[in-house]
Amino acid sequence: MSLQEFWFVLIGLLFTGYFVLEGFDFGVGMLMPILGKGSDRRRRAVLNTIGPVWDANEVWLITAGAAMFAAFPEWYASLFSGFYLALLLVLVALILRICAIEYRGKIDDPRWRARCDIGIGIGSWVPALAWGWVFANVVHGVPLNEKKQFAGSVADLFGPYALLGGLATGLLFALHGAMFLVLKTAGEVCDDARRTARLLLAPTVVVVGGFGLWTQLSYGTGWTWIPLALAVLGLVVAAAADFAQRDGWAFTGTTVTVAAATALLFGSLFPNVLPSTLDAAFDLTIHNASSTPYTLKVMSWAAALATPVVLVYQGWTYWVFRKRITVEQIPPPVGLPMRRVRD
Repeated sequence: MSLQEFWFVLIGLLFTGYFVLEGFDFGVGMLMPILGKGSDRRRRAVLNTIGPVWDANEVWLITAGAAMFAAFPEWYASLFSGFYLALLLVLVALILRICAIEYRGKIDDPRWRARCDIGIGIGSWVPALAWGWVFANVVHGVPLNEKKQFAGSVADLFGPYALLGGLATGLLFALHGAMFLVLKTAGEVCDDARRTARLLLAPTVVVVGGFGLWTQLSYGTGWTWIPLALAVLGLVVAAAADFAQRDGWAFTGTTVTVAAATALLFGSLFPNVLPSTLDAAFDLTIHNASSTPYTLKVMSWAAALATPVVLVYQGWTYWVFRKRITVEQIPPPVGLPMRRVRD
């Protein structure tokens, strides 16, 4: 395996980790208005399931972006110039979500918490839909000219395949988040999350299955049938395990689906990193978009030393906060350490 191939695979793995871990974070935020309806303690119970881990999950995106910048600078430059407005919107949504989560409990006022809940919802829905749309466009290709610059318009990015990709990730992350809440909560919140997951199963299977089949038939290769089959199998396992109330297996099923769908996208893209719809000669590949061999070699040693430490630390975090959360464990707001806003 060449260094270019190694770093393409590693970036794919980083995005896989991001979509698996941040995917259920997005799902929890997307479902929070539904599953937290009725009382603030329910909403806090839902939010507390991701409280210890959501910020660490976002590190995967930062690492993936940094790896893309260092290993394939041409890919990074062309992608961010062509999708500038979309990725800026994702960034603003993520910042809004971060601020809403961090500051929700800082002011003892129902209106303040309601506004923060809206921010959490927007900051979860926008990236969940946008990431599928972006990666579908990357696989399909964009108008790149001979200078490797985006030569199209925003309208070129809203084809039916790209829109279906956005809907697929939106539904899949919502289902993934529902399965996570079933695993991490107990009592009435768990029961409601289970009902929500069952309502999401059928449309998710149809949309994700349709998007995966379209990807395979149009852009896939022989071996990418394997991740497509695993993605479908993951949804089947999730459905069967959920009805059998095997919560761990149900969440494992959606995890496999998210990981396999990401592998399908990156496998269908290889050896390109950003195809051109104008001329195949203008395609960005792992070879003409990469950094120098020396840069890739130094990065490889750094990744080999740092990655195990990060994985062990994050795994330990999940182990420490593995217990279920109930509404009864959430204390009622007393307002003593908080600042009240003036009317």
